[in-house]
Amino acid sequence: MRNINLRYANETYDANGILSGFSLKYPDNFNFGYDIVDDIGRNDPDRPAMLWLDEQRNRRLFTFADIKKYSDKTANALRALGISKGDMVLVVLRRHYQFWFVAPALHKLGAVIVPATNMLKAHDAKYRIEACGAKAVICTLTGDVADAIDEAAQSCPTLELKLSVNGKREGWLDLDELTERAPEELERVETHVDDPMLVYFSSGTSGYPKMVLHNHKYALAHLFTAKHWQNVDPDGVHFTIADTGWGKAVWGKLYGAWIMEACVLTYDFDKFSASDILSVISSCRVTTLCCPPTMYRFFLREDLTKHDLSALKYSTIAGEPLNPDVFYGWRDATGVTLMEGFGQTETTVTICNIPGMKPKAGSVGKPSALYKVDIFDADGNSCPPGETGEIVICCEPHPDGLMRCYYKNEEKTGEAMHDGWYHTGDTAWRDEDGYIFFVGRNDDIIKSSGYRIGPFEVESVLLEHPAVLECAVTGAPDEIRGQVVKATVVLAPGYNRGDETVKMLQEYVKDQTAPYKYPRIIEFVDVLPKTINGKIRRAALRDDAEKR
Repeated sequence: MRNINLRYANETYDANGILSGFSLKYPDNFNFGYDIVDDIGRNDPDRPAMLWLDEQRNRRLFTFADIKKYSDKTANALRALGISKGDMVLVVLRRHYQFWFVAPALHKLGAVIVPATNMLKAHDAKYRIEACGAKAVICTLTGDVADAIDEAAQSCPTLELKLSVNGKREGWLDLDELTERAPEELERVETHVDDPMLVYFSSGTSGYPKMVLHNHKYALAHLFTAKHWQNVDPDGVHFTIADTGWGKAVWGKLYGAWIMEACVLTYDFDKFSASDILSVISSCRVTTLCCPPTMYRFFLREDLTKHDLSALKYSTIAGEPLNPDVFYGWRDATGVTLMEGFGQTETTVTICNIPGMKPKAGSVGKPSALYKVDIFDADGNSCPPGETGEIVICCEPHPDGLMRCYYKNEEKTGEAMHDGWYHTGDTAWRDEDGYIFFVGRNDDIIKSSGYRIGPFEVESVLLEHPAVLECAVTGAPDEIRGQVVKATVVLAPGYNRGDETVKMLQEYVKDQTAPYKYPRIIEFVDVLPKTINGKIRRAALRDDAEKR
């Protein structure tokens, strides 16, 4: 192992051995496909790149030589079909191993990968194809998403090619078959680090999703994500639980981990089962793990003594705020501290806990060394400790890892990036030690009788009660108070809906936090509305409350 990552970063450490400075260095023609995948594939061909499991736990181990070979063959197959530099390609591949051929292949061609979830419906697919001007779609035949693509394609004139994996379909080309027949030798296509590389659609908690455009520097910026936040071991197995349609997949299942020359674990499961995932973590000897708090919460409901987690050395958490009960529960059960981080589709990890730091329960940590981060009030002034404001990132000069723009949307780009700062739309406060505590989205803040109430702080309390499996807190209109706190709750098994449960939860919140924060309205539901990326759609809950 040659520590290829040291070629691309300048690092400094303080007297205590904690990272104090980090910056990237790269040639103008850096390309993740050629300069990471192919470099390792040539020089350390037998190094494990990915351990892939299907739903029946059948395993396939891919070396870096395998990834180089099949990404080159995939690139040749796509180039023969007319895919070239700058073309937009919608990729809907769940957790199929072919995603790890297709992504480097498109990077090598200079084409732009547009990942999407397999939960797309026809109107979702139509919007995405039309918005980015997709020339081709590469899609799984698992489930019914191909039906949605076919329906959408009838009114999408830019779409010229439909390619399938894991099967054949009328009117589609079989990419697996084309890849097998394609030559192995690929002539390098010259790209520039500032060329478009990736478009992700934002989660779309309100309105249509925006297109987040990243260049080739974005892949390299995830070196910080993997090395200094996830603490990926080059000789270990890293497991980030995420579908390839969500930005978190490339955070933890592709760019940074492979720059670290580590093996990633990919489990192509259909439905999440805590006991099943724990069994995979145990049997595959996972050393570093990253997943959302909800999953850790479900893990803690299992009997962890039935699973050998001795190989697990480091756990990170992101995607939604971390509640203290999960923070302490996981540490007590496993001896491993959860290292929280914060970022967006528009960024790499922005705020995080890194090795050598002592995490504080409820804090997302301190700013990444890649970014200059501040917290602004409504007038653009830096907030003092204890005051809630908006998380902002300096974008003059433009930092590596921050999106270039919202593609084809100058208005939204201008709203987010102005006066030298990128405005995240997320609110937080910091303590005297510089630790940052996430509060919520700007539009999630509840204003009741003059109080500003962040939904997360109420959710954190509710989730500590054994009756609450999941919950979302929003504001509901009120003639007297302007808004009141409303909790939409999924109950744990064994608890009944009714006035007694409502009162029990209300009293619990009053006992655990400031009484003005308690939910005056509690509604019980079977499931919470979520985006196709799995985030709770508070906007839908607010809209529902306003209509009543």
